[in-house]
Amino acid sequence: MAPAIDAHLRELGERVARLRLGRNLTQAQVAREAGTSVSSVKRLEAGENTSLDTLLRVLGVLGLERHLLDALPDPAVRPAERVRLGGRERKRARPAAGHVPKASDWAWGEEDGG
Repeated sequence: MAPAIDAHLRELGERVARLRLGRNLTQAQVAREAGTSVSSVKRLEAGENTSLDTLLRVLGVLGLERHLLDALPDPAVRPAERVRLGGRERKRARPAAGHVPKASDWAWGEEDGG
């Protein structure tokens, strides 16, 4: 993983651990309430790679799942694009004209154009 991602995972894990401790919960209590394993909670708090499902479950136990969504801008609030598209919602991304995708841009399931 990229060094910046590793640092973000560590910071996220440290914050989750501090929040859990601030609520006086053990890792076992959080794991039981989240429906996940203690080892998954430990990996999350250690900043190791874990699933998004585990993160959301643990944040749910801590009463913080909504805060994760609040960190992302609401894609529905884009008045300029809505006007340009005549009120329709955007359904797919399109590369800029003249853009030639690199081999690294390819992903599974895209061989027929999406």
